[in-house]
Amino acid sequence: MKFWNVYIMTNRPDGVLYVGVTDNLDERVKEHKLKAFPQSFTAKYNCDKLVYFEQFENGEEAVKREKQMKKWKRAWKINLIKEFNPNWVDISLNWKLNYNKLR
Repeated sequence: MKFWNVYIMTNRPDGVLYVGVTDNLDERVKEHKLKAFPQSFTAKYNCDKLVYFEQFENGEEAVKREKQMKKWKRAWKINLIKEFNPNWVDISLNWKLNYNKLR
């Protein structure tokens, strides 16, 4: 089964926040970390730490949630992160991502 993920990347605790959606979280996180798109928001602000994600079975629901979260006040997003990940740890640090190639 394929899952969709809404996720939040940051550059540091209480730093710049980026909300995104993807059907391949491993690859998308790797793209952010490697700055695969150098002109992107996340590359410009060095948002390379995954601090939050939600999983969905339906892509439309994931996109709906992403749009909802992007409209939220910053404080709401920070509270969401703190409930899920109080220490703002990069969740992807223990993942076995293959950095030798992208997709």
